[in-house]
Amino acid sequence: MAHEGNDEIQLVKTLHSISELAQLSGPLFLAIGVFDGVHLGHQAVISTSTSHAQFGSGTPVVVTFDPHPLKVLRPHHAPHLLTATPHKIALIRDLGVEHLLVINFDRKFAATSPESFIEQLAAHSRPLREICVGHEWSFGKDRRGNLDLLKKLGAQFHFDVVGIPPVKVNGAVVSSTAIRRAVEKGDLPTAAAMLGREYTILGTVVAGDNLGKKLGYPTANLSAHSEQFPPNGVYLAEAQIHGILHHGVVNLGYRPTVSSGKSERVLEIYLLDFDRDIYGEDVEVRFVRYLRPERKFDSLEALVRQIELDVRQARELCAT
Repeated sequence: MAHEGNDEIQLVKTLHSISELAQLSGPLFLAIGVFDGVHLGHQAVISTSTSHAQFGSGTPVVVTFDPHPLKVLRPHHAPHLLTATPHKIALIRDLGVEHLLVINFDRKFAATSPESFIEQLAAHSRPLREICVGHEWSFGKDRRGNLDLLKKLGAQFHFDVVGIPPVKVNGAVVSSTAIRRAVEKGDLPTAAAMLGREYTILGTVVAGDNLGKKLGYPTANLSAHSEQFPPNGVYLAEAQIHGILHHGVVNLGYRPTVSSGKSERVLEIYLLDFDRDIYGEDVEVRFVRYLRPERKFDSLEALVRQIELDVRQARELCAT
């Protein structure tokens, strides 16, 4: 992918190793963080770094990690994600960022000392002018690195350090944890206020059991990459497919009428007035309105009658 200017073509790059920073023209301005959710606090870090780079005639680069560090460090206690990596990268791109360094976070990388990590960034940047992070960012082995250590390393390797203070919405500090809790409770307005956008889930359409098709309401089953779900139930939703918005009805839960004893939650959407095979495609889903709780019906016929009512209600809401 490239953006053409009058005199040059500047490639939009996703880098995957620190050594690749040497390919970029300096000075480099790095915004570093996990950035799960790309919420208002993350946006403040990224936009500050980008504006400083423009003022300093440098190149801004967002440095992030895949997978989420807690998936490696505490796999059994890792939180659900607000954004899987492809979703996160797309949101960062939407902020106008051209260059990303996505570092593979594995056990070997987790054992890197904070001093070694920063030394590597400095060694491969031509040169490194600034690192911008959130005020509570921690890094390196045992999360020993913090803003104070980063400033000492900045003095040693001759780059500036910017720590972005917390961003607050309605008196509450914006954080991925706070947003995750809001989504889990179904408080999507609070989540949206902290994200600076509506909460969405990016899922890939996978093969299901085709029951919806047999019932006359074919659904797309989404694999949601461990992202945080709102409460179970039926929702009016919007689905973005190749940049085009479609309305639909989402069922989120365990499908108790047709699935006995299943422990995995299913996210499926019936798209209104849509008839196309989208297996394998990515769909971004926004939960517009909660319609009703999930429930078990006595028969498939009763389930179909309820689906008919759900679809009718969705169409009426879309019309208004």
